Amino acid sequence: MHMSHAIYLSPFTSPTFKSSQSNHSTRHYTLILRSHRRSTFRFSPVSASDRITMGDTTVNAVYKNANEPIESRVKDLLNRMTLKEKVGQMTQIERKVASSDVIRDLCIGSVLSGGGSKPFDNATSADWADMIDGFQHGAMESRLGIPIFYGSDAVHGNNNVYGTTVFPHNVGLGATRDPDLVERIGAVTALETRASGVQYAFAPCVAVCRDPRWGRCYESYSEDTQLVRKMTSLVTGLQGKPPVNHPNGYPYVAGRNNVMASAKHYVGDGGTDKGKNEGNTIIPYDELENIHMLPYLDCIAKGVCTVMVSYSSWNGTKMHSHRHLITDILKDKLGFKGIVITDWEALDRFYEPYGSNYRSAVSSAINAGIDMVMVPFRYQLFLEDLTYLVESGEVSMARIDDAVERILRVKFAAGLFEHPMADRSLLDIVGSKPHRELAREAVRKSLVLLKNGKDPNKPFLPLNRNVKKILVAGKHADDLGYQCGGWTSTWEGTSGRITIGTTILDAVKQAIGDSVEVVYEENPTAQTLSEHEFSYAIVVVGEAPYVESGGDNSELIIPFKGDELLKLVAQEIPTLAILISGRPLVLEPSVLETLDALIAAWLPGTEGNGITDVIFGDYEFHGRLPVSWFKSVDQLPMDSSKNPYDPLFPLGYGLKSKV
Repeated sequence: MHMSHAIYLSPFTSPTFKSSQSNHSTRHYTLILRSHRRSTFRFSPVSASDRITMGDTTVNAVYKNANEPIESRVKDLLNRMTLKEKVGQMTQIERKVASSDVIRDLCIGSVLSGGGSKPFDNATSADWADMIDGFQHGAMESRLGIPIFYGSDAVHGNNNVYGTTVFPHNVGLGATRDPDLVERIGAVTALETRASGVQYAFAPCVAVCRDPRWGRCYESYSEDTQLVRKMTSLVTGLQGKPPVNHPNGYPYVAGRNNVMASAKHYVGDGGTDKGKNEGNTIIPYDELENIHMLPYLDCIAKGVCTVMVSYSSWNGTKMHSHRHLITDILKDKLGFKGIVITDWEALDRFYEPYGSNYRSAVSSAINAGIDMVMVPFRYQLFLEDLTYLVESGEVSMARIDDAVERILRVKFAAGLFEHPMADRSLLDIVGSKPHRELAREAVRKSLVLLKNGKDPNKPFLPLNRNVKKILVAGKHADDLGYQCGGWTSTWEGTSGRITIGTTILDAVKQAIGDSVEVVYEENPTAQTLSEHEFSYAIVVVGEAPYVESGGDNSELIIPFKGDELLKLVAQEIPTLAILISGRPLVLEPSVLETLDALIAAWLPGTEGNGITDVIFGDYEFHGRLPVSWFKSVDQLPMDSSKNPYDPLFPLGYGLKSKV
């Protein structure tokens, strides 16, 4: 019988003696100073065997044997760990404050890149792999050699890294209604993500967006729960497909070509009042379950490794402190055996002012059932506070062990102990032609044709590619950053040639006949329109990139006076309008009437050729609206299942170009 004894010394109490038992025949003694106040000095818990031999006693350990069952390895490793090592594993820190020494000395469990956080501008996948392997060397040099996993927001491809394939954002994929396509996108995303050394993608977002005023609307596949459920196929693409007999709720990663996935944001993030980001979802439990929770059941059944908790509240209680929904429902009722992780700086958001009462926030979150905290900067404070809470009994050791068991289980399931370092053989396929062709297919299938001809019997599309002269207008026609949207290269997204890709203007020039003249003016003047004889115009308007609360918008008008540009051109020249946006926007009747054709292109990513494939008739339109297109923001939120329901274009709407 293994007996682990901890001796707690306190400046205020006589020594207490605690023991715990398990099924091994070694005996460990741990000496811990119980501090009742903040202290910069603390004994680091060290096992007696290490003190005696000062050598590696883990050479033949069960946890290092890949042939042992995962649960045996978890149990063996957990029994060897000190409190310091356990709380270290529960800590995820940002790369800016990470170093190999910090990771080694504090047994840090995970490192991440915040949105847009990279080694340096235009860093390639190889540069990322060098950085992450450096961090991993620190982890491998720690007493027990527990590898880290590195997390990144690979939410539409490995979008933080220069030269990768950037796919349409989720709202566009929802328009494809093609789960097989989404699974293939997941598999390619996994390959390009692993090539950079990253083993963990913060995807998929399985929010059910019930209000397009929400700044994360484009991260949601649909307002329709059943459509979102189908798109959880991304989990299988990212992680691989579990075998038939795989236990429900148990984390699964097929191999080195796959990544850990994260179903997010649990739960109700897409249902907040008035679409306010990080807001309050005010609905009864049965609606929370039937609208917002069901996609999590599908992710859990597919072996998803982690679930990320939402900043939002449910009926006034912050999700990060909601023990019933995290522990009783997610872990116990739904049987999720992976890691429950916080969102970025979630604990700093518990109290006003921001970041205050931190120890109380740690207590609330950990006791609610959080396993890993995306700290990401103040890790010393987090480690000190969590250690204090355990030593004082406010957080039980059983709760800590549950968290660490889950973290270790995922690390073993993901094969990190056997293959901790980046696989450089994957570098050649990053941004490769087959990957870009898949993204191009996704763009084609995501486009929703909303109008085709002023006379329904005389379709405007497909366009003739062999006319004399074409006008292309609008900033979005030749702006790769705008085409990709938020979460691309930087957190918010930005303008310009941010990575390798094809703008819509590039694609038009590649698609047309050799003798056709293309005139591009971002904002054409009346003089331009009168001086040239254009056969038709392609005008591309839409939103600038945004993320999270920065995208919350109560007006939803086309930015940059896009409606004025559309009217100016369409009154003079037959016009195809292409809308680049993360959600439906207001389409005034006076604008809609002047247009000959209108396409919702969402946020298509790097492969603009997917748009020209369809508008010139090489492929038929496929996409159907994943969200209701309102007439006026006064109608929001809309519910297609309830009357009155009077949209401009209903959920599921989408025309074909051939009558």
